Amino acid sequence: MKFKRTRLASMLAAVLTFSTFSASAQEPPAALGDDVTVELIQMLVDTGVLKKDQASALLARAQARAQAKASQTRAATDPGAAIAQDGDIRVPYVPISVRKEIERNVKDQMMEQAKTENWAQPNTFPDWVSRITIEGDVRARNESRLFDGRNSNQIIDFNAFNENGPVPTVVGNLQNPYDLPWMNTRMDRRNLWRYRARLGVRADISDRWTAGIRLASGSDDNPVSTSDTFGGGMSKKSVWLDQMYITYRPTQWASITAGRAANPFMTTDMLYSGDLQFDGISAKLSHAFADRPLTVFGNLGMFALEYSNNSWVPDPDDPNAAGSEGKSENKWLLGAQVGATWKPNPSNTFTGALGYYRFENFAGRRSSPCTVYTSSDACDSDWSRPAFMQKGNTLFLLRDIRHWSADPSDWNEWQYVGLASKFNLLDLNLSWETSLFDGLGLRIDGNYVRNLAYSKDKMISRAGGAQNIVNWRQNLADVESGPNAYMVQATFGRGIRLENAGDWRMFAGYKYIQPDSMPDGFNDSGFHLGGTNARGYYLGGSYAFHRNVWAQFSWSSSKEIYGAPLSIDVLRFDLNARF
Repeated sequence: MKFKRTRLASMLAAVLTFSTFSASAQEPPAALGDDVTVELIQMLVDTGVLKKDQASALLARAQARAQAKASQTRAATDPGAAIAQDGDIRVPYVPISVRKEIERNVKDQMMEQAKTENWAQPNTFPDWVSRITIEGDVRARNESRLFDGRNSNQIIDFNAFNENGPVPTVVGNLQNPYDLPWMNTRMDRRNLWRYRARLGVRADISDRWTAGIRLASGSDDNPVSTSDTFGGGMSKKSVWLDQMYITYRPTQWASITAGRAANPFMTTDMLYSGDLQFDGISAKLSHAFADRPLTVFGNLGMFALEYSNNSWVPDPDDPNAAGSEGKSENKWLLGAQVGATWKPNPSNTFTGALGYYRFENFAGRRSSPCTVYTSSDACDSDWSRPAFMQKGNTLFLLRDIRHWSADPSDWNEWQYVGLASKFNLLDLNLSWETSLFDGLGLRIDGNYVRNLAYSKDKMISRAGGAQNIVNWRQNLADVESGPNAYMVQATFGRGIRLENAGDWRMFAGYKYIQPDSMPDGFNDSGFHLGGTNARGYYLGGSYAFHRNVWAQFSWSSSKEIYGAPLSIDVLRFDLNARF
């Protein structure tokens, strides 16, 4: 504001000087009340640059200066006047019409600038408006989900199993066809019209503090997708709180964010979905070397996955006893990453990052022996079931149930399922981007993930024996799984980030995700319709109609790595706009 006031004062000084000079060349000085100068001085008073007494003094000095200059001019032009001395100011004749036109142009220029920068009318917009940024995006999508007719039709939706549970199951297996939630594996879903809408507000409170809120669409509260499907009898659609965060920047090279915010790590959607938001606190560090084309960065985070709680657990030996309150553990994700970006020349950029993610209290725990008489009864490890799953991870029955009747016909197990593996992930990301010719560019991305906590023997022990593993298996004494996942993707085009109208890109890639290489509840929900135990390719292309409007086509074809046959193709046509 100080800079704007200085400019306004400078303009006023120029007009005052011109006005007094022209007045002395034209006519005796008159009152300045009708002059444009008065309007400009009044503007300075209104904007707080001048006080009223200062403005009055300024007008008086301008009047006196005009009179003095007029006297000098008359002395120079009147034969009877004193002879002008060296250093006296001589002003040439300026026609009144020209003078008025110049004054009018200066005033118009000042007013236009004042309106543009919101300083001519200080009460029009409050100060906080200039510090608020509104941003968002919308997407309309046509999606087809295509299933192979040879897929198994006996694949259980274990996320629904837990959400609707506990589920009554036949002892020793999960083959009760009446009560189990089965996953659709053969019925195509063609031409699903879907949408995504997000609207965010970011406030720059100061140079160091920023706060933000974002709302997003979504069919439910799952963490990996903000898409919803049209229809439902023209019913209104749901809106969710997608982000809420506060960011503090103690220095230029560091920032700390608390709340629900975007992924702070350099990752791909093979590990974390692009729609996934992180609940907790994170820090981002970055340093660019002045004497070399190198930037190093680091990211840290601690995120709350679930604050677990358990119900009152009955005494397995006495249904009439009071029982006890079940113990539970909170679930956390701890993450750390280091990386660097190297730009040896204007045409090439190399980026690499190595991350480590530890999921605390995330694996399931086999319960103590317990007896359940109804679906409302609890066992002491129920808290360890995951809050959300897609599909692919190795699972086991959580409850070690002791039956209350000697008659097998009375036996019925009310069960939940939990994750058999722990997850401590090593995540390696590499990227190379290069400029080719005629504005074309190429980017190669690679990602490798290994679950360092994977152990088949420990999974079976954690489950209380292989007989409690519930994934489809031909060999019931073994567990078919693995700890590795990788992907590679190539992107080629003109302006591959789609920053301008006419930019386009094509991309193709391959993914291979073993069942227990990562939690199946956090990655991309499109490839294989989400989860792990999947392999296959994907390809697509995009074109920008405008700087912020683009269309995209994509196709993915995937199948299982182990277990029951499950082949899924997904075809999508998207129209995107951001603002």
